[in-house]
Order: sequence, then structure tokens, then C-alpha cells
Amino acid sequence: MNKGKILNLYIAPLNTSGLRDKRDSIFVEKEFGIKDDKFAGKEIDRSIMIIGKNSYELAKRSGIELPEVALGENLLLDFDPHSLNFGTKLKIGEAILEITKECTLCKHLSKYNSKLPKLLLNKRGIYCKILNSGTINKGDSVEIL
Repeated sequence: MNKGKILNLYIAPLNTSGLRDKRDSIFVEKEFGIKDDKFAGKEIDRSIMIIGKNSYELAKRSGIELPEVALGENLLLDFDPHSLNFGTKLKIGEAILEITKECTLCKHLSKYNSKLPKLLLNKRGIYCKILNSGTINKGDSVEIL
């Protein structure tokens, strides 16, 4: 079942401490993470963070304007991933991901607005692990398996 599509892709480049880089495609590797991402190989169940555009819209409705990627996403979706259950498998491009857990409260979000961490509690994003390696491209469909 087709659920939606990928709006944008980001990685946290190696040897940087700042913002994520926007990419047209990324390669995700099973049991490792996103190629060239500084978080790859660290926590397999948190290899990829997916966020729906609705999280940004929620902040905006509360008067908080955020630049895209402020929430730390790797994949920005055109639908709310919180509507999916843990264990749900997603086919995106050649890759297969499995939803593992929700993002925890991140205090660093308060640099944008002190109310943002609590506003987005349980609405910021979802972590996934990689079950099948492959390339994910901007605009790819997200299929529920």
C-alpha cells in the first residue's frame, strides 16, 4: 500500500558538528546506517529518523517558524509517520526500513523556542532500522509492506 512520498533527504556529514546536508539520494546499509553519515554504525535501531511535514506545521500553528531540518530528520515525509505502528515495514526505493521507536524529548530544540520540546513530545519523529540496503531518492514513494 502506497502511503506517501519522500519530500527531502538529509545526512549529518562526517567531521561536522553543525547542520545536516540536503541530498537528492542517500544509500542506506543494513545493520549500519546511512553512508557518509556521522551517526552510522552507532545505534542500529535508530539508524534513520523520519519526520512528517506535519511536525513543522504543528510548530508553525503554535507560532514557531522552523527551518527545514531543524528537527534532525534524515527523511522528510509528506505524511505523519506517527500514524504507523512500531514494527511496520516501509519500502522506499530499494531499501526496506522498520519503525522501531519514537524520538525522545530533545532539549536542543529549545534553541528555536522554549516551548518546542514539549509541543513536539511524541510528535517529532520516528526512528527506523534498516532491514534491506539500498538507495533512497527524493520523491520516492513510501510503501507499507
